[in-house]
Amino acid sequence: MDLFGDLPEPERSPRPAAGSGGPLLFDDLPPASSGDAGSLDASPSQTGKNEGKGAKRKTSEEEKNGSEELVEKKVCKASSAIFGLKGYVAERKGEREEMQDAHVILNDITEECRPPSSLITRVSYFAVFDGHGGIRASKFAAQNLHQNLIRKFPKGDVISVEKTVKRCLLDTFKHTDEEFLKQASSQKPAWKDGSTATCVLAVDNTLYIANLGDSRAILCRYNEESQKHAALSLSKEHNPTQYEERMRIQKAGGNVRDGRVLGVLEVSRSIGDGQYKRCGVTSVPDIRRCQLTPNDRFILLACDGLFKVFTPEEAVHFILSCLEDEKIQSREGKPAVDARYEAACNRLATKAVQRGSADNVTVMVVRIGR
Repeated sequence: MDLFGDLPEPERSPRPAAGSGGPLLFDDLPPASSGDAGSLDASPSQTGKNEGKGAKRKTSEEEKNGSEELVEKKVCKASSAIFGLKGYVAERKGEREEMQDAHVILNDITEECRPPSSLITRVSYFAVFDGHGGIRASKFAAQNLHQNLIRKFPKGDVISVEKTVKRCLLDTFKHTDEEFLKQASSQKPAWKDGSTATCVLAVDNTLYIANLGDSRAILCRYNEESQKHAALSLSKEHNPTQYEERMRIQKAGGNVRDGRVLGVLEVSRSIGDGQYKRCGVTSVPDIRRCQLTPNDRFILLACDGLFKVFTPEEAVHFILSCLEDEKIQSREGKPAVDARYEAACNRLATKAVQRGSADNVTVMVVRIGR
């Protein structure tokens, strides 16, 4: 099944494979060739010990292919430069009484993560958190999620960077949620805050996108054939009306009314929301992987306050128009490119409010440099 069209709808997502026992947690995004539709790469399956000549021959071929792939990866890494990443952000309270969104921009945390230098040369982290029921969950996640990630990040030699990073992200989200719930339940009265989370972890030129809830990450990629920029959805939204989400909630003893968990909560995965965790709301993120290419321009991370009034395609093209606006002047010796990205964030956030978004609006744009 094709995951993306030229301008994909954000809600399109692959169905779980038969017998998978749950939603896919580690999906590969389209290959680095273009912004055209791409098929979802099959995840490598775990194989047991095989017996017989046919199995041995197959194993031998797999080992050969694996060694060739390893050599290819080393060649690619040696010949391709690491893309520079730099984040910019703007936020608006909108019509809400308080700002419940939070965000984190860490352009380079390689030194803090201390990864195996033979495998990883750069680590970056960008995240947006959309709080509900209060600011405490989003603020806690913004302060602690990356700290837990740094502590759990692989330090020594690893067999598979991809699998190790995936496990690191899963453990990080679980640990952060448990920490917050423990603190929330110790209060009198107990905190009922919750938060979405959309995080982009860049390991060299590979993006790992971990997502809970309805905030989104979008990649702007130039298509050489059509000579147009495409908006590629990097994340999967989680709301109770989706089949897999509703089945999990109902199996846990909860229900979905008016498109909400127990008729109240709009998202089916979150950090916090302790009163709904027994009803099937989970902090297990969907994790996707995407290889950066020379055709990639920027990454957009934003809460649903933006996407209530902008489609991903509209948002991407709005940002592009700002980046091409030569009237934007740099100030105090700041590079013109920085001024344009900052202006793009501010203009998009302001336009969302002007279009009638009554929610908090957070817009983060991560520039992909060459």
